[in-house]
Amino acid sequence: MINQQALEKLVAENRAITATGTVASYIPKLKEKNPSDLGIYVFTEDGAEYGAGDYNTKFTIQSISKIFVFALAVMDNGEREVFKLIGVEPTGDSFNSIANLELKDTHKPYNPMINAGAILATSMIHGNNKKEKFNRILDLIRACCGNSSLEINESVYHSEKDTGDRNRALAYFIKSYGLIEDEVDNVMDTYFKQCSIEVTCRDIAHAAWIISNNGVNKRTGQRVLSQRICSILKTVMFTCGLYDASGSFALDVGMPSKSGVGGGILSTTNTGIGIGVYGPALDQKGNSVAGAAMLKAISRDNGLAIF
Repeated sequence: MINQQALEKLVAENRAITATGTVASYIPKLKEKNPSDLGIYVFTEDGAEYGAGDYNTKFTIQSISKIFVFALAVMDNGEREVFKLIGVEPTGDSFNSIANLELKDTHKPYNPMINAGAILATSMIHGNNKKEKFNRILDLIRACCGNSSLEINESVYHSEKDTGDRNRALAYFIKSYGLIEDEVDNVMDTYFKQCSIEVTCRDIAHAAWIISNNGVNKRTGQRVLSQRICSILKTVMFTCGLYDASGSFALDVGMPSKSGVGGGILSTTNTGIGIGVYGPALDQKGNSVAGAAMLKAISRDNGLAIF
């Protein structure tokens, strides 16, 4: 059963696991996070809310932004056009790998949850300029998170921009095959900004709740995403959402999820439940080590796995 007492117990039982992970360091500003932080927030089927631990601590959304950008790219261009350029297959390589782009004959990113696919999805967002494109991404993330005050963390944005040469290399490689039409600098500026949007566990849990309810905010009746978009997102998150640990996570947790190196994991279900966890201490794959452990336990104890 999901309630306040159960979540507080969950955090207490898993906080020691944070000591087995390390905070992301390749983006210098992320090194400043407290590795022992751990929080969880849950929206239940009936819209009740529960939070425990460091659920109010702000962190940057990082790769969790990929699901919203992918959704917007499909909304702007249609499924057929997006899937011509971006695949939906899992990959055994790291999230910032360039190997598959070079070795595959089509040079098509495997899926939109790795950096290459996400950068390409960002380039497909409609808008007259990079500011307009980013604002459309921010507006969708705000709507999904139920928080109109979300903004980027400027220091993290500049830290990402200053150290993002590998991501630029991915973008230039993709552009060399004609898959990106815009200037790489414009695309990457938008990409670095979307990854630097600051959220809490509640924000991403709300977004997971929206997706779990097929795109509808059940409190207001507002449709934020189409049912088809939510179906696509849940499928791709389940198979590709945890980088090259997606298969083992699907086996252990069984919930469509998306992680980010900021320490967040968004997890959704087919039963109207949305979960957000935060723990900046990461495992070797780049996923929150204690956050994943909490999700495994809450899934097991409440029968949340989709299989």
